[in-house]
Amino acid sequence: MKKLLFVIAALWLTACSQTPDAIKPPIKGGGSPLDPGVDVLMASFAKGVKKEWGDDNYLEASRHHYVKYIDGYRTRAHIDFNKGKIYIGTVDNKKTQASLRHAIIETLLMSGDPSEVDLYTDSKVAVSQKPFLLGQVVDQDGQLIEWEWRAERFADYLLANKLSHQQQGDIKVHYIVIDMVNDHLLQRERQYAPLITAAAKRYGIAEDLIYAIIKTESSFNPYAVSRSGAYGLMQVMPNTAGADVFRLVKNRSGVPSRAYLFNPANNIDTGVAYFQILKLRYLKGVTHPTNLQYSMISAYNGGAGGVLTTFNNDRVRAVDDINRLKPEQLYWALTTRHPKDEARRYLQKVLQFKQEFNQGRL
Repeated sequence: MKKLLFVIAALWLTACSQTPDAIKPPIKGGGSPLDPGVDVLMASFAKGVKKEWGDDNYLEASRHHYVKYIDGYRTRAHIDFNKGKIYIGTVDNKKTQASLRHAIIETLLMSGDPSEVDLYTDSKVAVSQKPFLLGQVVDQDGQLIEWEWRAERFADYLLANKLSHQQQGDIKVHYIVIDMVNDHLLQRERQYAPLITAAAKRYGIAEDLIYAIIKTESSFNPYAVSRSGAYGLMQVMPNTAGADVFRLVKNRSGVPSRAYLFNPANNIDTGVAYFQILKLRYLKGVTHPTNLQYSMISAYNGGAGGVLTTFNNDRVRAVDDINRLKPEQLYWALTTRHPKDEARRYLQKVLQFKQEFNQGRL
């Protein structure tokens, strides 16, 4: 084991000339294996969508993308939370204007409660007295869109001035692109600030870390889903992190439901509680605060086992090995020697976003 530590230290000294803050996060690739239940659901959903849109135009909701179909799957709303763009499109050639108008209004006024929106059917979207996108989009006059009459007027303006068409094979797509405001991410952050502050105090986890994790996991998209079966802002897996929190923190049996994790308050509470479990249980014994934080971040994505087996299959020895390393050496090891590629990139991303948050850029 001393040889392994020597190799890590030597390689780090010769190959790692950048500090964690200097390394820019690469584009994330790959994904977790599909959960069988989610796979079956998505296959059925995809069949209905592709019947109307074709294979090349198929889109589905994901961590950083809200995608909702209505009108027999002929019309959809797509919010790209990374780019700050809203795409409203339809393949309905008979009621093009009416379909787009309806979808624009529904999207602008939709609720921030994911339990009120079924992403995997063509059901209507319930409007809210406090729209989720309030503050993230303004109309042609630069005004916030809170009321139905203003959403209707903006929809009419867009249809008269911004309607585009694109022929893709045998399918003609009619669409409108709406730009979100420059600080749309900040506007979403503010919606969840009280929940983050409360969870940080409740579980003893730093707020800047929570913000960075949510940015990485979902770009503050409460509708975030993944093919691996994770839900919500902090992308909590019901059968792993969710089950641990229920058992070890909440003293409850079973696992949290999809509806439970789609509730922003529950999701943030569960995600932050899991960080506490990592800190006090699975990574207990890691003494240096920075080493502990790096290990927690990596473990949130790739599991505590992934962190430990980077050094040794024996937990006690692995913790000892971590404690012998300086933070910059541990960072190098976790971003170059972790068994999962995704976990290597994850630590880089979170630390980058954490730095941006503390500099007021997140």
